[in-house]
Amino acid sequence: MTDHLSEENMHRVTRRQFFGSAASGVGTAALASLLQSDSCTADQPASTGGGSAGLAGLPHFPPQAKRVVVFWQGGGPSHVDLFDDKPALRELAGKDIPESVRGTTRLSTMSSGYSKWPCVPAIKAHKAYGACGTTMSEMLPHIGDLADDICLVRSMHTEAVNHAPGVTYFMTGAQVPGRPSMGAWLSYGLGSETDNLPTFVVMTSSDKGKTCGQLFFDYYWGSGFLPSRYQGVRFRNTGDLVPYLTNPPGISPAARRALLDDIAAMNAAHLADYADPEIDTRIAQYEMAFRMQTSVPDLIDFSSETPATIERYGPDALNKGTYANNCLVARRLLERGVRFVQLMHSGWDQHGNLFTQLEQQCVDTEGPSAALVQDLKVRGMLDDTLVVWGGEFGRTPFGQGNPASPKGRDHFGRAYSWWMAGGGVKPGTVYGATDEFGWNITENPVHVHDMQATMLHLCGIDHTRLTFRYQGRQYRLTDVHGRVVDGILA
Repeated sequence: MTDHLSEENMHRVTRRQFFGSAASGVGTAALASLLQSDSCTADQPASTGGGSAGLAGLPHFPPQAKRVVVFWQGGGPSHVDLFDDKPALRELAGKDIPESVRGTTRLSTMSSGYSKWPCVPAIKAHKAYGACGTTMSEMLPHIGDLADDICLVRSMHTEAVNHAPGVTYFMTGAQVPGRPSMGAWLSYGLGSETDNLPTFVVMTSSDKGKTCGQLFFDYYWGSGFLPSRYQGVRFRNTGDLVPYLTNPPGISPAARRALLDDIAAMNAAHLADYADPEIDTRIAQYEMAFRMQTSVPDLIDFSSETPATIERYGPDALNKGTYANNCLVARRLLERGVRFVQLMHSGWDQHGNLFTQLEQQCVDTEGPSAALVQDLKVRGMLDDTLVVWGGEFGRTPFGQGNPASPKGRDHFGRAYSWWMAGGGVKPGTVYGATDEFGWNITENPVHVHDMQATMLHLCGIDHTRLTFRYQGRQYRLTDVHGRVVDGILA
């Protein structure tokens, strides 16, 4: 998908032009860092900044979801403790999971050499929720209240066995960094619905005890080989929400506007000479930064929220940087036209503290997650907002540590659970199943690429047709894999 400027540029680049292009923007690098602009050499549709229509011909068919929010639970939430109760683990507690069940499953190096595989049952009781009767842990009362609105997928699977490759796999379609993230693909294909906020926003948080050591890398929301204007904008959880928005002392809004107009004129002339898509990115970023000087303060002004709404999100709702606050901000972003919101929370990596940390993690996150879904529903937005909750993998049905008294669970990608709501998802249902140990999928497996294909489908995109040519081949989010999971669709 190459525009006429880039085609022309392919025939016009000279040595002098190459060095001229490489030096462009040096004088304004600080402002460019607002949206973490990194140099890349891909093609993009021409734009004047702010809202844009995306690629011609997209969406491929009427979308069920106009916007997406991903509740990313970093570390690997335990499916057998939260969503997929297994009575056999209680009946056989302490006894080894049979080799006939384990087979040749790939495990992390932390447990691949084990000689004991003791069954560890769910640490809390499970119960039926809603008219649909979906069973989930009693540690999830608020999500349980949503049982009739969600589709619980119990048959997710992945090849990844470690955190960063697992997160990267879902976010970008490959375990190795370098490809565009899902939010970047949607921004590229569908464009923007807002002139005053980024199309793709990321917010991060961590458990209060900082028990999870995993980092959130920029490539989880990067643009890869797509132009950098499509990467996610990370809102910070300390200090200013977005850096460099405030005018320096002595600079008035009018003076800033005049400065940006002059910079835009120079960049436009440079764009005409070199047809470098990153110049167009800078133009769009500077304009977005100016508009965000007013839109961001309004975004985090919660004075219009009712006490009932604040209470719904919990006691941390107004504490900046918390998961609850990020969920509240996410709703305000979605109703202002942001297309893709990625909430990333760490703390689910319970190798040695399963019996203490897992319940606390649920206390901190499941209420705000449910609150956002309920808030969208009350405002009439859930039907066209796709909500996805999940992590990079699940946890082992066997215990980790001393076989006689295990304290945690290891990573497990063979089978795990996610849930979805809104945006064309079939509500009040369970999709897929695992065996009596929660080890092997016995019904309707859903691979990472299948989930990606299904999410794109709900946004009106045929995952096989949203591609970008890079280094001699056509790339897509699902690589050469993936199928739409019809059983998840309403």
